[in-house]
Amino acid sequence: MRYPRRRSRILVRVLPALLIVTACSTDSNPVRIGLAGPFTDSVGAPMLRAAELAVQQINASGGAAGRAFELIARDDRGDPDSAIAVATDLVRAGVVAVVGDVYSGTTLAAAPVYNSAGVRQISPSSSSPLVSGAGPWTFRTCPSDLQHGAALAKFAAERLSLHRATVLYLNDEYGRGLRQTFALEFSRRGGVVEEVDPYLGSRPDVGPYLDRLARRGTSDFLFLGGYREEAEETLRAARARGVRLPVLGGDGLEGLEEAGPLAEGSYLSSGYLASIDTRKNREFVEAYRQKHPTAPSPNQPAAATYDIMYLLQSAVAKSGTDRQRLRDAISTIGGSAPPFEGVTGTIAFDQNGNVPRQRVVVGRIEGGKVRAVGGL
Repeated sequence: MRYPRRRSRILVRVLPALLIVTACSTDSNPVRIGLAGPFTDSVGAPMLRAAELAVQQINASGGAAGRAFELIARDDRGDPDSAIAVATDLVRAGVVAVVGDVYSGTTLAAAPVYNSAGVRQISPSSSSPLVSGAGPWTFRTCPSDLQHGAALAKFAAERLSLHRATVLYLNDEYGRGLRQTFALEFSRRGGVVEEVDPYLGSRPDVGPYLDRLARRGTSDFLFLGGYREEAEETLRAARARGVRLPVLGGDGLEGLEEAGPLAEGSYLSSGYLASIDTRKNREFVEAYRQKHPTAPSPNQPAAATYDIMYLLQSAVAKSGTDRQRLRDAISTIGGSAPPFEGVTGTIAFDQNGNVPRQRVVVGRIEGGKVRAVGGL
């Protein structure tokens, strides 16, 4: 998932460790699991809720080989500098693995700390292709931007029968990666990318680009390689010019449905949607809502965090808490060991810690909600 917006150098606020103990074995110390994410923003807060739920359930069922999980959560505020401080703190706390970070920028910043210390870092949502080379101790359980761009191109060409695109993208690692993979796959499928334009900032001046699009009048749709804030600005500017083409974008558009009628009919990709109708997902969403009745539905980082906690339960039960043996046990999932079937789909790691078999879901905004319409 996305690079974080905030680049401030404020000191990280350390949340208290979350200790959940049940009647597991009294002869063993709890297994310390770290959690790193931006718990004070709308993307990261569900991650903390899902982790609490998973640990509660795991401990109620006996833990991992009779040992309870102890969740040590630290807020990185979505800031790379804070992510480094959080990683250092979690290593010192003696965690055997860390679930995090959420954003690609924070995951990449923290990765050298975890790799130097020999602590397994598993990101639920960092989609940058650069995460693949972050180190042998850094894995992820979400699709990469390479998968998102290709899935959106396939959906546009095959499901929507669209043939001519205008692409606007944020000129950062996330936007450039999404633009490139979408354009390559769309062209490979016979589509035409009529214009590709970069922008900067959360309130970009895309008016000149949209003016050209309107004058040309030949594009079937608009592809946005950026985040929700810019998408809203672009949609307002487009509507003001009478441009009402279909809009497609990646997981950076999470939350766009909250923009109301402005976003109606837009498409976005994700590694997970709460509306996916599978038994595992229905059970997860119901348990999440029971524990957090006033919170919004779980998002992708939440669902993936929940999966990772259960994956760690299985791995610890198999290998114990020695960091090297735990790393090796996780590395074999989907290789010499069976894949892990979770709420988000099939988790099977390749040699770079990616999950090439993980699905990308395409959703359509309808009535203020995102309904899964493709990629299932």
